[in-house]
Amino acid sequence: MTEPPDRAELYRSAFDLIIKQSQDVRLHAERGREFLYRPGQLLTIGEELDRVLRKLAQKAIPVERGRDFAGMARLILPRNPDDIPDIVRLLRDPQQWPSERVPFVQPHHVTVGHGGNMHGHTIRPPGVADPLDDPALDDPRGRGVAVGVVDTGISATAASDHPVWLGSGFTAHPDQVDAAYDHADVFALGGGHGTFVAGLVRQAAPGARIEPARALLPTGLGDEEMLAAAIASFGGRQAHVVNISTGCFTQDDVASEPVRRALAALDQDVVVVASAGNQGTTRPCWPAALPGVTSVAALAEERDGSRGPACYSNHGHWVRACAVGNRTSTYLKGRWELPGAPAEVFDNWAYWLGTSFAAAHVSGRIAGTMTAQGLTAPQARDKLLAASEHFPGYGVLID
Repeated sequence: MTEPPDRAELYRSAFDLIIKQSQDVRLHAERGREFLYRPGQLLTIGEELDRVLRKLAQKAIPVERGRDFAGMARLILPRNPDDIPDIVRLLRDPQQWPSERVPFVQPHHVTVGHGGNMHGHTIRPPGVADPLDDPALDDPRGRGVAVGVVDTGISATAASDHPVWLGSGFTAHPDQVDAAYDHADVFALGGGHGTFVAGLVRQAAPGARIEPARALLPTGLGDEEMLAAAIASFGGRQAHVVNISTGCFTQDDVASEPVRRALAALDQDVVVVASAGNQGTTRPCWPAALPGVTSVAALAEERDGSRGPACYSNHGHWVRACAVGNRTSTYLKGRWELPGAPAEVFDNWAYWLGTSFAAAHVSGRIAGTMTAQGLTAPQARDKLLAASEHFPGYGVLID
């Protein structure tokens, strides 16, 4: 008898193929220190720009100025597109700067949505699920609270597909729509992720309003520029809680400077929740590992109701909370096609797992606690995080 295809492995292979075929994504594959980056792009900060330019000239490395973003100066290295990690390591070497301060430099890192995974533990694509019961229309949890969802955006049909769950529960912005499909009605590998996350926030806080901000393409890939811009958009519109179900590893695990700067510019009363990532490691993932961010790991809930750390979930001293990561939520109509496996047809609902969805639940719980107890977002977060760590390296359990 022939074994059925492993959809998790096919899912991972499809992501790997996207990276391999992409002209603007590279994988630095050093074991245990992997990260994705934009080829030919080097980032520094304005006060270091002249020194970095002089050093590159000394090393006979041609450079052009690119478009700056998030307080970062972007340099384009047209003849060295795949040498960025080596050049960053060179520029970070103290021996290159005798009697001088080492300048800040980094690659332009590529981010991934945390409903899927490209490296480390392999987890499954979404599965077909039965509809959830509608929430009670008079449920006050989260009423008056705005939750920013930094993700793929929300589908153009979300309001009509889910009139009770999402119909009047989010602000539609033409530039924040999730294209969702690769072609026809076939989903892209990250398609529908933001719609799924929005539904999870509303499950925990049915009265909350969703403010989408697109930071990922339907492939599930983005970069620090896209993420920083999405975060910055909440400087001009209301958000009490911002949920970020995406992130990146970085070269030498140095914190993402453009994302750090974007978060630092937010109002201090805004609570930021970020998923820890799905690579099953203690290595810090950004922005989750940044100080002040409520980083969320995932638990696996078994059919008998028991819970334990999800094998795919990142964890460590930098994680502050955990929640169940395997959940059913709002989705779209369409087909999932993976080479070598039968197509699966979706009718607006899906079952998915990942730290993305644990984080979305925590964001919703913060919103719900705000209204239930008359608290600000920071007060609600602190109340939920006041318990003891549930599992070592997984933070406080948020039911």
